[in-house]
Amino acid sequence: MHIFFKTVLYCSCLLLNGCLGLGAYRLDKDQNSYSRALTESNKRQTLLNVVSLRYADTPGFLDTTQLISGYQLQRSASLNANTDVVPFRPGGALSVQVQESPTFTFQPVTGDAYAQSFLRPLPPASLLPLAMGGLPIDVLFRLSVQSVNMISNAGAIGGDVGRGSPEFFELIHDLRLLQVAGLLGIQLEQTLDASGKPSAANHVFLSISSTKDPILSEVVFETRRFFSMPQNDERVEVVYGAGSPRKGQIRLLTRTMLSVLGQIAYQIEVPPEDVTSGKTLARVRLVGRETKPIVNVNVSREPPATSFATVDYKNRYYWISDNDFDSKLAFTMLQILLELSKTTKNPGAIVTIPINN
Repeated sequence: MHIFFKTVLYCSCLLLNGCLGLGAYRLDKDQNSYSRALTESNKRQTLLNVVSLRYADTPGFLDTTQLISGYQLQRSASLNANTDVVPFRPGGALSVQVQESPTFTFQPVTGDAYAQSFLRPLPPASLLPLAMGGLPIDVLFRLSVQSVNMISNAGAIGGDVGRGSPEFFELIHDLRLLQVAGLLGIQLEQTLDASGKPSAANHVFLSISSTKDPILSEVVFETRRFFSMPQNDERVEVVYGAGSPRKGQIRLLTRTMLSVLGQIAYQIEVPPEDVTSGKTLARVRLVGRETKPIVNVNVSREPPATSFATVDYKNRYYWISDNDFDSKLAFTMLQILLELSKTTKNPGAIVTIPINN
């Protein structure tokens, strides 16, 4: 009898004094789980919108603005014994109940928020520093830049129209070589207004350093010549716009996020019957060095065994292979650009979905 009472008393103390550490345990588990689930959900939403645009379908954007996961821990313990009965029969009960109540809040991207996030060109002052953060500048330009001075990137349109200029792909190839060699730099300079305070606008400069390497020296020479830079000058200003630049400037026509998604969409190789039936247009055929899609999206009737991202659209599966590193990198950069383009405007309609287990 003595051992039984001590065992029940000890277990009761564990339960009633909170020795289970539920909060700390769930924080570690839930933070990783929800973060991963949110990332995977955003990947599928982006891929679905790309596929939808391929078929001239309406894209939809829904942001998860809030995640709340509440827990309720109920613990009880009881002990009873009847000493008047022989033989002695002790009794007791222990119980623990954990209840989880997650709540997700979604915000549809509409109105001004839609215009600011998806219809506004990406500003060079926000775009170019990404290259200095380690993102490949050739992939960045293929995704987000429509033209540099007078040469054009491939456009978001089907068929042989909008294939882009071969010179564009030669340029971004050389810029990537300079970036890898550490000869390419981006500087932001903030100007002062009339009162001497920093203005909201930043001036963006691209620098091309000199080198004694004979091969890279040729790349430096050709790149400076393309930008109409004096060969003894290492820096040129980058401004937004199309057409012929002024002396000492590069004109960079950046894309909207809708255009970025559209370009990836029209590089998807769809089944031929979808083109002949008029459901969509033929794929954009690229020219120059970059002849393959920036993001290779596969199509099949059966779901893939493994993939980086998969969506189901009109009885077909569209997916990015987990073994295609270049496509995964470009798609991840697309996700970064989507986050960069988001506005801080107040939300409109909000959908909150509580989930009861």
